[in-house]
Order: sequence, then C-alpha cells, then structure tokens
Amino acid sequence: MNILRQLKEHGQSVWLDHTDRHLIRSGELKEMVDKGEICGVTTNPAILAKAVGSDAGYAEDIRILSSQGQTPAAALEKLVIADIRATADILRPIHEATCRRDGYVSLQIAPALADDAGKTIAETRRLWREVARENLLIKIPATEAGFPAITQLTADGINVNVTLLFSQAQYERAAQAYLDGLEQRIAGGGNPANVTGIASFFVSRIDTTVDAIITSHLNQCGWIKIYDALERESLRNLLGKVGIANAKVANERYQAIFSGPRWDVLAAQGARKQRLLWASTGIKNPAYRDVKYIEELIGPDTITTIGPATLAAFRERGRVRDTLQENMANAAIQLSTLKTLRISLDDIAGKLLSEGVKQFNAAHEKLLSSIQQPLP
Repeated sequence: MNILRQLKEHGQSVWLDHTDRHLIRSGELKEMVDKGEICGVTTNPAILAKAVGSDAGYAEDIRILSSQGQTPAAALEKLVIADIRATADILRPIHEATCRRDGYVSLQIAPALADDAGKTIAETRRLWREVARENLLIKIPATEAGFPAITQLTADGINVNVTLLFSQAQYERAAQAYLDGLEQRIAGGGNPANVTGIASFFVSRIDTTVDAIITSHLNQCGWIKIYDALERESLRNLLGKVGIANAKVANERYQAIFSGPRWDVLAAQGARKQRLLWASTGIKNPAYRDVKYIEELIGPDTITTIGPATLAAFRERGRVRDTLQENMANAAIQLSTLKTLRISLDDIAGKLLSEGVKQFNAAHEKLLSSIQQPLP
C-alpha cells in the first residue's frame, strides 16, 4: 500500500502544504487526491508568494488585469482566489465522501490584520463570500485579537483554521474560542454540524528555537556557574525533542477538552471536534531525520500537513506506526525539565507567534511590491 495511504489506516489525514496553478492545471493535485495520498490542502502567504513569484504566467495575468483598471492587489487576489476555488473543487469529492471531515483548502487572511478583531472578522466574512466554497477554511493567527474573532466566525458558520499555535496555553485558548463559538451558534438557532474548526500546532519551529537556546547556553562558559553537570546533561538530552513532546501533550489536552459534559452536549447536536493539525513538519536541522515530525506524531483523529519535499521523502522512506500516544510520561517530563532549567516555552511561543505574523506579512508585502511595477 502507498505509505501515505497507510497514515489514513492509522486515523490520520494527510494534507498538502502547498498549491499553485501548475499543480492544479497539470492534473498532479487531482492525481494525488485520486490516489488517496492527500485529502486536504493548506496555504499561507509565504506559499502563495512563492507560487506567484515562480510562475511568469501570474505576472502576465496581473499586468492584463491591471491594464483593465484593477489595482495590482485586487488583481493578485483575483488570481489567488481562482486557485483556491480550483483546489476546493478538486477536493470536493473527498469533502462529500467524508461528510465534511476532510477535503478542505485553507486560505489565510492578510497578516496585517492579525491584531484587529473587527477587521479580521470583516475580512474573513468577505473572503468567505468571495471564494464561495463550503470546503474552505480561513486561517486566523492565534493572537489576542484572533480569539474573539474565532468565536464570532464559528458562530457565523464560517470554517476557521487557527494558525501559529506553539504552546499549550495558546492551544487551549483556541479550543475554548471554538467551543464558545459553537455554543453561540446553537443559541442563535444555527446548526453546529455545518461548521468545522482546525487548530494548527507548529512543531519544528519549536525545536529550532529551543535547540538554539540550549546550544547557546552550553557553549557559554558563564552558564557553567548556573547549570551544574547534571543539568547540562539534561539540556543536551532535550535537543531535538521538545517539539514532539509539546505536540504530544497538546494532543492529550485535545482529548480532554473534546470529551466530558460540555462537549457531550455539543456533540449531541452534531458539533464537530476542532481537530489538531501538525504544521511546520519539515526539518530545519539537517542532522535530524528528514521525516521525523511525520513519523513521531502518527495517531488517530489528527491531521498532518506536509510540504512537497517532505512528502516526497516520506513517500520514499517513511515508517508508519502509532506513535502519537507513545511515551507520554516522558513527554511530560521533558517539558517539565525545560521549565526546571529556566527555559520558558510560553515565552518562546509568544515570540514565535509574533515572528510568524511578521514573516507572513513580509512575504505578502514583498509579493505586492514585486507586482506593483509600471506596465510596459
């Protein structure tokens, strides 16, 4: 059996972290769907910027639309929405066959709006109407302004993918915002069965940051006075492990949140769980196995979104077994050890969230500036 399809046998959905017009028009995306390799697609401003920047056809189309009186920004949005619609249409059979569980494509709102709840809500509603596909997910960053927006949009019946989640605290707020939205939807007479939520929990970026902090501490002689020999060994043992441990504990919290009396009331009325999606699954450190963030987070009722390079690597040499709930006690110990050694995962998560929003915004702005050139 195709190894990507084996993940489905373990209850995990595979989504592709990429789309572009070549993938769509060549039939390659549909072929991956038909083979059962993927059952959803995620995008972000950086992915879309790369797609548009690498295909001269986009630039030509933007020039044509601009010559017809559209601003470059409006022209770009028109082309991106066309790609998102086409992707959604390719995924629609999966959406129908799985009764809305899979078959989604994600589109992120403009990152510049991340700290404004009102504008986030208004822009999400606009994009939802423009794309006009029920298997669309709108990605909203897990900022302070993002949480009330998630609640309101869920109550509206708009599918939301909460992105840039790095810590347990951030994840729990995202889950609570979704539950609040479901309850408000029901109170307003809406049907909770026709709205879906996803929580995108980032993995490899945690290791990149934590590993850098640990390495810095170990390489500075001054830290010898702060850390004794045993603590320094504990630091070394955490290298490359915190991202996986953090995700495993988040999954444990997911199971607790989406069970019990509050959830039972919602589930009885048809509400769907806000599934966890493992994002940032490509390695950043070449010393690590290139498919480690796929192999070590395999488990039921979850999603893994994989970029093209990592997907190809997993196709070639991936190994499949239920790993998500293995060594849970050890995962908790690793996170506790990190805290004991005076490295705050919450502080790191806050920094990564801020950096993530800035990086996405920079990619968006760079793309806009590259196309805002005078017509020849």
